[in-house]
Amino acid sequence: MFIDITPLRISRDYRLLFFGQFISSFGTAISFVVLPVQVYQLTQSTFMVGLLGAVEFIFILLLAFVGGAYADFIDKRRMLRLTEIGQVIVTVILVTNALFQTPRVWILFVCAALHAGLSALQRPSFESMMQRIVPPDLMASVGALNSIRWNMTTILGPSLAGIILAAFGASVAYSIDLVSFIASLIAVFMIQAAPPAAQTENRPSLKSVVEGMHYAWRRKEILGTYLIDMNAMFFGMPSALFPAIAAQFGAGTVGFFYAAPSVGALVATLTSGWTKRIHRHGLFVAIAAALWGVSIIFFGFATNLYSALFFLALAGAFDMVSALFRFVIWNQTIPNYLRGRLAAMEMISYTSGPKLGDTEAGIVASLYGLQTSIVSGGILCVVGTAVVSLLIPQFIKYDGRAGLKQKELEEAMRETETRILLVE
Repeated sequence: MFIDITPLRISRDYRLLFFGQFISSFGTAISFVVLPVQVYQLTQSTFMVGLLGAVEFIFILLLAFVGGAYADFIDKRRMLRLTEIGQVIVTVILVTNALFQTPRVWILFVCAALHAGLSALQRPSFESMMQRIVPPDLMASVGALNSIRWNMTTILGPSLAGIILAAFGASVAYSIDLVSFIASLIAVFMIQAAPPAAQTENRPSLKSVVEGMHYAWRRKEILGTYLIDMNAMFFGMPSALFPAIAAQFGAGTVGFFYAAPSVGALVATLTSGWTKRIHRHGLFVAIAAALWGVSIIFFGFATNLYSALFFLALAGAFDMVSALFRFVIWNQTIPNYLRGRLAAMEMISYTSGPKLGDTEAGIVASLYGLQTSIVSGGILCVVGTAVVSLLIPQFIKYDGRAGLKQKELEEAMRETETRILLVE
């Protein structure tokens, strides 16, 4: 019933990445809250906060495929090192801007874009490395452990962010993020090399990216995970509205709204042992996504702080169930030689929804009000989940045991083809 920590016991590199990311993500979670709050304080506009998400998405879209292609063709460790150094530089800029008497809004947008771009380059290497350092039958456990790491930092970080921002200012908040990067830098410089799989070509190319896209289109269970999550997050993620909602309850409460979904997600993760016994992964992704939408509807109708936070936490729990099964589908189904490129598509799917959803929520709220934006988004999330499930029946019928066998077969076939080419 409870979480399996076997990956931490058997893999040195996974331990390094886990604890390095655990510490650095705490600081990043603080900046995640402070940056949009700064934009709202300087502009008093939910539309501008929403636009921040659109700018981030553009850079994710531009660079995710580049990061995915390189993840399959170069040492993943090198990409992790370069992008971590880049994140440090961006955080230094945020600290400096916060020290100005009047921080520049355009600098906040530039830093958000750079941060998103560097994450797009880094994430495919990080995700594809999991297959190299942990056995495939432990991917559900890896997903749960990664979720605990993320959710604990996104509970503590945002909860403290509002307090730190109100008491000490943005410069101190960003400085905490800067110091926390030391842990992740140590980790990525201590892990062992992770060269590309033997079945890959010599260098990344547009052809290699297209190969990954064709594979995702052919595998309908993978395509279903992308579409279900994009729909749920685009319509049902109201995070761009949190600064405006929190203003009704007091400035110090803003962090609680960002943290609440992670509280629910953490509870779901800590009790995730049952997920290892489930094989109809696609079906459970769809059910969880629909229940996320229902929870957001109730959040929209909440009339006090405690009920609002409760329904946000409930939504976070259902989102985590969906995320765990999506993670298992990706890592037990996608062959190693394509993992980086498909990880790029995964990143686009799970970031495009929230980023574009911020823009959608901000626009609807500016035209029709906060409650209308939240409730309508939750309803459309449920409807969209039903539509995707009907249009892609292979996704609902997917069985993880068959997916794992197919991955092993495809990797064996690719290795045989590579050997034949080398002989010729």
